[in-house]
Amino acid sequence: MPASGTFNWEPSERWVRGTRGDVTVVDSRNPVLVWEASHPVPRYAFPEAEVRSDLLRPAADPATGVHEGSTVLYDLVIGGETVANAAWRYPALPGHIAFEWFQHEGEVLEHWYEEEEEIFVHPRDPYKRVDPVPSSRHVRVEIDGRVVAETRRPVLLFETGLPTRYYLPPEDVNLELFEPTASSTRCPYKGVASYWSAREDGSVPADVAWAYPDPIPAAERIRDHIAFYNEVVDIVVDGVRLERPVTFFSKRLSKA
Repeated sequence: MPASGTFNWEPSERWVRGTRGDVTVVDSRNPVLVWEASHPVPRYAFPEAEVRSDLLRPAADPATGVHEGSTVLYDLVIGGETVANAAWRYPALPGHIAFEWFQHEGEVLEHWYEEEEEIFVHPRDPYKRVDPVPSSRHVRVEIDGRVVAETRRPVLLFETGLPTRYYLPPEDVNLELFEPTASSTRCPYKGVASYWSAREDGSVPADVAWAYPDPIPAAERIRDHIAFYNEVVDIVVDGVRLERPVTFFSKRLSKA
């Protein structure tokens, strides 16, 4: 597993393609997963021969202090549009070109594929696990002491680096207390999430609950099940009230 806080890379055997409009900009059978020291999730870099380098121009206004000290950045010129600082070379990885991805999703290349599966946000980390496991635990969700959901058939989702999330069948959630919102997020490991907010309770932030109506195949077990942010609601499992974890979501939730 790559050491945190350092530049690491390793080859991947996945067939990776990136497109913008109807143009395939990357078509690689020899991608390299790269972990930058300052980013917790990986990127891809590709052999130059597997990139449409004819669409790249030296950056007109190259960014500085980014991508492990890269001084070779490119603008992407395609379809009459120019995307600034879309690609670069790593000093420690000669002969390869990387593309901006998760920081400006859809602004550089609009679609990415591993084999025939579309992926988004960032490449999936081979050292990260996301395991949805059916359970018979007795799970109760409370907001200010009021039970809003209760089940004995949850799906527990164990995800590296995050607290266990408890996904409950929708029929075991009092949905009359919640209203769907227009919010949506995407996760490379689970899919596209939709959200609910509490109808009348101002003590919890908006979008306190979510579900994946059409998860990726690896997360099929959580389809349509509803989870709540452990950080801001009370979850009781087999009679034991869990401590509210502090995660990188906590700051955002406290401002909501």
